[in-house]
Amino acid sequence: MSKDAASKLAARNAARSHRPTGNKFVKYIGTNWAAPDTKLPKQDAVAPYAADRRAKIAKAFKGKVVVIASGEELVRSNDTNYRFRAHSAFAHLTGWGAATVPGSVLVIDARKGAGKATLYFRETAGRNTDEFFSNSQIGEFWVGPRPGLAQVSALLNIKTKSLSKLDADLKEVSKKDIRTLEKSIKLVEFVSELRLVKDAYEIAEMKKSVAASIKGFEEVVRNLKAATKHPRGERIVEGAFFSQARAEGNDLGYETIAAAGEHACTLHWIINNGPVKPGELLLLDAGVEVDSLYTADVTRTLPINGKFSKIQKEVYLAVLEAADAVFAIAKPGVTYSQMHKTAMAVIAKKTAAWGFFKGTAEQSLELDKQWHRRWMIHGTGHHLGLDVHDCAQARREMYHDAVLEEGMIFTIEPGLYFHKDDLMVPKAFRGIGVRIEDDVLVTKNGVQNLTGKLPRKPEEIEAWMAKLLA
Repeated sequence: MSKDAASKLAARNAARSHRPTGNKFVKYIGTNWAAPDTKLPKQDAVAPYAADRRAKIAKAFKGKVVVIASGEELVRSNDTNYRFRAHSAFAHLTGWGAATVPGSVLVIDARKGAGKATLYFRETAGRNTDEFFSNSQIGEFWVGPRPGLAQVSALLNIKTKSLSKLDADLKEVSKKDIRTLEKSIKLVEFVSELRLVKDAYEIAEMKKSVAASIKGFEEVVRNLKAATKHPRGERIVEGAFFSQARAEGNDLGYETIAAAGEHACTLHWIINNGPVKPGELLLLDAGVEVDSLYTADVTRTLPINGKFSKIQKEVYLAVLEAADAVFAIAKPGVTYSQMHKTAMAVIAKKTAAWGFFKGTAEQSLELDKQWHRRWMIHGTGHHLGLDVHDCAQARREMYHDAVLEEGMIFTIEPGLYFHKDDLMVPKAFRGIGVRIEDDVLVTKNGVQNLTGKLPRKPEEIEAWMAKLLA
């Protein structure tokens, strides 16, 4: 579509509005406002950490100019947009989280010395401009105030410039020296691998997101009775968690999986339109994204009526044994892939003991067989941070084949899923899905369970739920 055609269509969208126009009105609406607050904010705690990350970029791309965009708002429908969320690499390298102005761009010029960073963004336009009241997309009368260049510079301890200067500044750089995420695989890999080991700021933010997520799980349990009375009770569950995500943080870290009954066997069930029936299980996979954009990722499988049945408990304990086996070996020096193999050994043992396939657990673990994987097709965990599946563009040797290092944060999340139409398992197992997911921090000698305050053992879950449901 040509720019002219796009402009005409945009003008049509504006036709529903009756905005006053003319130079006299611009002058009128631009007067008699209180003086803006020009006090500079205190430097944010993230600033030195973000500067250190940018220095690593400059060192790795010496002689180049690295350009990292925050991204633009995305259209949901017609002239309404999704809530803006900055690109994770941009957030990591600037420290600007939920407050990021859409369309901002970070430029790291590493052609000389240690590299110079400049943050370009659309600064406040002022109330004496037509934009202020007439532009419903970016006008501050419509979408709220934007900070000034000096305010953001003080907050993040970084040089700032108007976004209007970006194109002219980049024209002075040879195209062969510019590196962007859209065109450089090396840059994509590097910014992803830069987040594999978390710094002290990131660890603190992850603990905040976990604490907020725990409040969300508690709110869900408090609303379980209401959920059982609604034909789409899963939506009640989803809404209960979302209320805490918005109250305690910026948003959900990802779409909530509120899977009751047989829906728990669908790994990424986010439709959440089913009933929540007493006597069945609820698999809740949810996480809160805090204002810095770091997110937790937690799963608990809960008995809807507060008590596990015998068969539900048996399946749950099998998954718990697999998770605990991973906790027992996880420490610096252990390979990431070894954790998965450890969990699979337990899953193979359990499904073999139940007689779900002909053969031994040892045979099932052979690469050309893997019979047990019918009931746990996913991996045992993933890195976690600014993205729910953090560092996903890292090279395999830096991720799956790498050894654990102190400061890494990842999930441990084995599961078992027996679909209602799976004829390989006894009828009593069908329709049961269980996953237990914890967020862990690698320490000097092992791992710290960041989500440990949420009960994991069946009897602890039952006692916890009883208190919240009382």
